Amino acid sequence: MSNIHGIHIDVEQVGNQIFMEFKAIGTLTHSDYEKITPLIEDAMEGIEDPIINVYIDGTEFEGWQLQAAWDDLKLGLKHGRKFHKVAIYGNQRWQEIMSKVGAWFISGEVRYFDDSMDAINWLRV
Repeated sequence: MSNIHGIHIDVEQVGNQIFMEFKAIGTLTHSDYEKITPLIEDAMEGIEDPIINVYIDGTEFEGWQLQAAWDDLKLGLKHGRKFHKVAIYGNQRWQEIMSKVGAWFISGEVRYFDDSMDAINWLRV
């Protein structure tokens, strides 16, 4: 397991359309979620009926600490209805399974991809 961990986030907004790109590295911690949750919520602030598409690069993602998994679940429960499409690009079988579990908490579509261009192209449709 790596000592390097964190989430990089990039947000673009045009009107009520928001595109978020995440790069998860290592084992995520509660501290990681304390940093990114306000960024996510700030991106949605003041936007009525946001349409959010998300690209997640999980190729260096190893998992969550227990508190961070709880933080992720709470984030999904609070904002899940706002997500239109979530593309998860990964390289592990367990990530594909977790994408299916995550789909339970998102009102939009969640798909797993093992090719980054396929994921990005799907988000553009």
